[in-house]
Amino acid sequence: MIGFDRDQNRCESLNLGATFIGGIPQEDFRTIIDDGRFRATKDSDALDECDVVTICVSTPLTPSRDPDLSFVRAASHSVAADLEFSSRFPKLVTLESTSYPGTTEEVVMPILTATDRVLDEDFFLAFSPERIDPGNSKWNIGNIPKLVGGVTALSGELAALFYRQFICEVMELSSSRAAEMAKLLENIFRAVNIALVNELWMLCDRMGIDVWEVITAAATKPFGYMTFWPGPGLGGHCIPVDPFYLSWKAREFGFPTEFIELAGKVNINMPYFVESKVIEAPNMEGKCLKGSQVLVLGVAYKTDSDDTRGSPAYRIMSLLRADGASLVCHDPYVESFEFDGEELRSEPLTQIY
Repeated sequence: MIGFDRDQNRCESLNLGATFIGGIPQEDFRTIIDDGRFRATKDSDALDECDVVTICVSTPLTPSRDPDLSFVRAASHSVAADLEFSSRFPKLVTLESTSYPGTTEEVVMPILTATDRVLDEDFFLAFSPERIDPGNSKWNIGNIPKLVGGVTALSGELAALFYRQFICEVMELSSSRAAEMAKLLENIFRAVNIALVNELWMLCDRMGIDVWEVITAAATKPFGYMTFWPGPGLGGHCIPVDPFYLSWKAREFGFPTEFIELAGKVNINMPYFVESKVIEAPNMEGKCLKGSQVLVLGVAYKTDSDDTRGSPAYRIMSLLRADGASLVCHDPYVESFEFDGEELRSEPLTQIY
């Protein structure tokens, strides 16, 4: 197996057996490296050695919250260049990066066919979204069912056959568009329900009701209810981003996705609500936030994870610092992180107190 990445330092670290991905035991990964079963390279010529190419790149948003598919396009051009000169045909190409319905057909396929290669003759193309939950010790890549949708039926069938070699359950969908939409539905479902409990948290706070007591009580219902907990906002590389991919695409069809837009608005505003609650604490003691030391517990965006991408903690810390607070941070999973142009370290609680 070959990992292709343009970051030379990352490739060198991986080849030395150092994994930066949480949930992969260091010893297990080092064994894979020592056995010669994986190597990382910056050299795109290595693609010629592969029968299957999986595109797993970031799909962020632009500053105006539109889809940024520059990484998908760049990766697709690398694969297209390989297809043009490759001695190994045909190849299976799968896209795992979350995007709007139609991305595989409308963005990836035209790039691959621009080299005069023919779909289902020179290459096969499918979409199969990643479904990893960082920090989850129960569900992992091996036991989470895999969704697969081919641009054609034959491409989908071959992609499903590939994933069945190492994943317990594979579900074939009728098209790549259906698979792309299914992935978005998963994340939109979470984003909307998180926004719902976040809004109820703010209402319960104003009404003097303990929202955690309310949610715990509601969770005793054995049917028709799923528990979501309020929080400081959304983080990570999926849920704060992916819903906007669908709302952007929906505009092409003249369809306003109002639930998605409203959920995004609620969740984006949560750091401001959290800071307002922090301001209240010293006020109750006759003090003000300016000049106070604030302990920030948790920098990662979710429980039992070292992933800080898009963490709402960053926004909350920016607001607190702008209002004159001095910050001390503790996160048992994050040793250090960059914030506001400086490196902050997680301080032991015993040292703080």
